[in-house]
Amino acid sequence: MKNKPDRTLDCLGLYCPEPVFKTRLELDDMKVGETLEVLADDPAAESDIRSLVKNLGQELIGVTKKGDAVQILIKKVS
Repeated sequence: MKNKPDRTLDCLGLYCPEPVFKTRLELDDMKVGETLEVLADDPAAESDIRSLVKNLGQELIGVTKKGDAVQILIKKVS
């Protein structure tokens, strides 16, 4: 990863809807241009967070799977 995220949100061990809810709160608290790394192992988290990012009009930088866990990078653009 080239850029170190400005914030990391550890949602490992949390289940729907917590990872999405926490991601939303974190994004609301961030400045435009900052990046958020979300770590989650809930099977639904990736698709739920992808939908959230799209609905909020933010930018999904990338998704990396590591075993059961997923790392999602989001850039706040608005």
